[in-house]
Amino acid sequence: MATADMITIANVEEYVPDVRDYGILNFDVLLEKSRQDIFRQLRIDWWPRKSLGLAEYDISQLTDPIEMDETKLTESQFTRTAVYHVLGYYIMPQLTRHDPENDRFFNMMNFYREEYAREWNNVLKDGVEYDDDGDGTVQDVEKISVHYQRLVR
Repeated sequence: MATADMITIANVEEYVPDVRDYGILNFDVLLEKSRQDIFRQLRIDWWPRKSLGLAEYDISQLTDPIEMDETKLTESQFTRTAVYHVLGYYIMPQLTRHDPENDRFFNMMNFYREEYAREWNNVLKDGVEYDDDGDGTVQDVEKISVHYQRLVR
């Protein structure tokens, strides 16, 4: 299912058309860092509940946890999330002077970080597409929401 199609520089340019004009020479490393950060966040926020079939993560239920197989994810469902992440955590921090008063990039960094958090929650509530049986298609039962319409603390 998964290829490295979560994010490309063209996806970033849809949100910041002049991003290549800022003097950053290599975006590939930054894009891959964001991709790996999203996988890591999935392993923290979503995978324990999905793998155990629990609405509430309960560490006492862990016996021999199975690792998440990134190739079974539909990476394209995280494209917007990855764009916000790379802009907020990797691109804008390289450009800012960290002056909240007069720094356009500082403001953009904070904006994209907030959008990332909002989009991340929306993806988790909508349900992460994970091809459990490896048949190449994601059935409705394989699209698991983290929240199950319950309070998660």
